[in-house]
Amino acid sequence: MLSIRSTEFIRVLCACLALVLCACSSGSPHQDALKALRIGVDLPLSGAESRAAIPALNGVRYYVQTHATLDGYAIRLDTADDAADPERGASNVNRFITDQGVVAMIGPFDGPVARKEIPVANAAGLAMVSPATSNPCLTRDVYIPALLNPARAAISCKQAGLPAASDLRPTHANNFFRLTATDELQGAAAADFAYQNLHVLRAAVVSDHEAYGQGLASEFSARFSRLGGSVVGRLDVDPSSSSTGVAAFLGRMSVAGAQAIYYGGGSKSGCAIRAQMSPPFASGEAVPFLGGDGIASDPQCIAAAGGNTSGIYATVPIVDASSAPTAASAIAGFKSSFGSTSAYGPYTMLAYDATAVLYAALDRAIFAAGGAPPSRAQVISELARTSGLPGATGALGFDPNGDTTNRVISILEAPGPDNPRAHWRLAGTIDYSAHLPY
Repeated sequence: MLSIRSTEFIRVLCACLALVLCACSSGSPHQDALKALRIGVDLPLSGAESRAAIPALNGVRYYVQTHATLDGYAIRLDTADDAADPERGASNVNRFITDQGVVAMIGPFDGPVARKEIPVANAAGLAMVSPATSNPCLTRDVYIPALLNPARAAISCKQAGLPAASDLRPTHANNFFRLTATDELQGAAAADFAYQNLHVLRAAVVSDHEAYGQGLASEFSARFSRLGGSVVGRLDVDPSSSSTGVAAFLGRMSVAGAQAIYYGGGSKSGCAIRAQMSPPFASGEAVPFLGGDGIASDPQCIAAAGGNTSGIYATVPIVDASSAPTAASAIAGFKSSFGSTSAYGPYTMLAYDATAVLYAALDRAIFAAGGAPPSRAQVISELARTSGLPGATGALGFDPNGDTTNRVISILEAPGPDNPRAHWRLAGTIDYSAHLPY
């Protein structure tokens, strides 16, 4: 449901009139004199993830900068650094909870921190809006749906060694919402792209011995087979073990006629497999190497691949905002305001939209409360009702689990070896907003 109501103009007009009257009697009104609503922000602002998280925080700040007040309330940010440490994240959430002026929070940024924070916020009834977490078990009890498992049986979160979403919510009600798609869609999207865009009919699959990588590999395999492709071989390898087994596997896959390699796992060890593909396979785009967001936009991947970087593709479970017409105006305004190119990142506009979603929910909750400060429960209720809200990254909304309904997977292509820090270009998108692949 859109947050813009037919009565909004009247309310804004009345608010403006009140400010004019106040100015006439006591000088220009100051934002500091307004009642305040505080939004907590928890992100890893130090450590390895800060390179992506600080630009995300900038997206939140830019939205608040351009929307400093809402329905007569000044909006304040209470920013905390979790440093990608789950315990520190939980401590930050506890601080938000004890401050009754904090009506909701934006964050966290990654799965392990989310698993620690969600139960704390859920017990206190504090809404969470994340711009960057994609693990399925944060919102569901099923890790891999049956149709994305080659064995055609669903794999539960507990079977995958992860707590189920229901175990993270002591109140049995949802308070967690996110704007990223979930990981199982990455494997499926890579299969769609390989089969439909790259015209690959035979592929080999490698995973890295971890739940994330094994899940992606299984989802790619099941979807690719359903589309009509053939998986000619599958290898699960411990990244810390010898690479001899990988080289032998690649040799067998070349003989078996594999036209692409799909890899589920992290960047450094995964892209080293790309380097090993030569000489068994022709170098470059002739035999594509595909993976998930574990390798995307990572200079380590380019370095590990050596000279064989052409033809590397990676899925990311978000809209590529830089290529989205709906984001052009917001990005231009952001860059004009922040200046430095390093201030902007892949999650800047997702965080901007997370703030917009929260504002829309607050707006409706304030209206329902007759202009009074909304309760935390009201904010959660209004977030759950979000549907079709125009955002920089598309139409924003949530399903009953709190997952985004804007289920777009972006396919990025790696740059050449000469500049490992160059921007990975958008090679395509797979949109599951209307229909899931399972």
